[in-house]
Amino acid sequence: MNETIVGDQEDVLGRAFEWKGQGRRVALATVVTTWGSSPRPVGSLLAVDTESQFVGSVSGGCIEGAVIREAMDVIEDGKPRLLDFGVTDTQAWDVGLACGGKIQVYVERLD
Repeated sequence: MNETIVGDQEDVLGRAFEWKGQGRRVALATVVTTWGSSPRPVGSLLAVDTESQFVGSVSGGCIEGAVIREAMDVIEDGKPRLLDFGVTDTQAWDVGLACGGKIQVYVERLD
């Protein structure tokens, strides 16, 4: 990952469209559901480009790597994904979501 910038949602969308204007392909990840203790609220955004640069945050770091990997796949195949992370999921423990909550992140390519 080359660049990490955490800012407000307007910054995330602005950067995503800036990258699109430069000819890069971009995926946008959005927190769509939370339950219990979760690192970021519903509506939090993360944009990822083809150069593995990203801006924003959907998890405060605990699942960001997994979301970025999925975003890179979405950029390639164009198929959106709904990702589930929770304290009871093996994957959640593997990527570090041990905060006791659940989070769903929708990842889509910006075309």
